[in-house]
Amino acid sequence: MAAPKKYPDELRERAVRLYRESDPKSVIRRLAEQLGVHHEALRNRIRQDQADHSERHDRPTTTETEELRRLHKENAELRRANEILKAAIPTTTR
Repeated sequence: MAAPKKYPDELRERAVRLYRESDPKSVIRRLAEQLGVHHEALRNRIRQDQADHSERHDRPTTTETEELRRLHKENAELRRANEILKAAIPTTTR
């Protein structure tokens, strides 16, 4: 089970929007202090938003990450099913 989110989605979206709309770009650490969030949390959220908007190519988009998680979960379920089926087949027929 995933850890609970420390910051609400609305705050995350607002922080990223404030960063995107600032000109010149504000210093992430200063903006984070003003919003009461950790600067690395804000930096990671900005990077993810940039990846989602095809502005960075060094990390997967949110959609790709969700699909990868879904596939990993499906793969684990299939492995468990295979183990159950293998155990159900008598050893003389293997």
